Amino acid sequence: MVRRAIGTRRRCQLNAPPVSDVTAALAERVRHAHVTGTALRITGAGHWLDAGRPCRADASLPLAEHTGIVEYEPGDLTMTVRAGTPLDALRAVARGEGQWLPLDPFGHLGGTIGATIATASSGPLSAAFGTPRDHVLGCEFITGTGNVVRAGGRVVKNVAGFDLVRLVTGAWGTLGVLTEVSIRLRALPEIDRTLALETTAGEARRWLRASAYTPLAAEMISARLATDMGIGSRDTLLLRLGGNRALVHAAAESASALAGSRDVDTTVWDTLRTREPADAAVVRLSTSSSQVAALWDRVASIVERAGGHAHATLQRGIVRCMLPVQSDDAEEHARLRGIVGALLTLGSSVVERLPSSLWAKMVPPAASDALSIGVRRAFDPGHVLNPGILGELA
Repeated sequence: MVRRAIGTRRRCQLNAPPVSDVTAALAERVRHAHVTGTALRITGAGHWLDAGRPCRADASLPLAEHTGIVEYEPGDLTMTVRAGTPLDALRAVARGEGQWLPLDPFGHLGGTIGATIATASSGPLSAAFGTPRDHVLGCEFITGTGNVVRAGGRVVKNVAGFDLVRLVTGAWGTLGVLTEVSIRLRALPEIDRTLALETTAGEARRWLRASAYTPLAAEMISARLATDMGIGSRDTLLLRLGGNRALVHAAAESASALAGSRDVDTTVWDTLRTREPADAAVVRLSTSSSQVAALWDRVASIVERAGGHAHATLQRGIVRCMLPVQSDDAEEHARLRGIVGALLTLGSSVVERLPSSLWAKMVPPAASDALSIGVRRAFDPGHVLNPGILGELA
């Protein structure tokens, strides 16, 4: 049962300044920065400013006021929205039409759609619905020279031209300032149910592989994190099931073979998203889904001993580690170097957050190869947009 009117083509618009006026003002600021060599730090709601490498900027380019839904076509399950619009605002509007945007990046619930796309951030729902690149149909952005570019479109079947949309998604604002995005929505499931099961990663992985049911999300939670969230005291699998009533009931019955399961409120996923400690060091490791249980066992023990938290998206082979930073002195930094260094040897890795002084010592630049430098030069020849955030060479 789909909770929306089939064939509905009603357009929804929220009051906001015309896109052309607001975008033109932002473009003029970027053009001025290019001419004067003023480095800009692009900011949305400002919740993720300590993610990524320290940014060498002379001024900020805020988009927090650049909000509003430009166009909403419920019948097409598409929405065009300004980059500074908070994700929770989009969630509320779409829910009114029986729809949702299944993007659940970790961090503050008031994070913006622009920051989510710019950083390509995703969460447990990515296993079933894909990453931000799978949700974005088109975008508008301002290059480092102040030119306004539109890429993709507002409809699902738009396929023309070079895929600039995927190029700027995950570029951390280094290729352009995202001002508007068109996104694909989904119909809300009739039933959305979450189970907590105290089990091992190996048992959970075997059930997921053998099961006839595909969950909306399956996230392994370390014992310390489970305790902190109030859902258990051992390693715990959070299993999110969605669909019609009969399907969800059958999937829950199948999952109960893992361990004594219990229902928890679906708000537990928001609790997980926001559980990351302030000023934490965060490392994301990845491996094949067949090896994720072994990776989890090694990583979880290191993180737990360090007083941190870990969780894993099992179907994608991703383990995310959160380590508390207790002080800003040399002794604490030495401790972190040892822990993070041990983690980085265990699998392919992405460092999300670190004390600013440790980036250059521990993590090689993410965009210093010739191809990346060439692409950056084409879009931002003056190197004024978020310089240093990927560690690229000036």
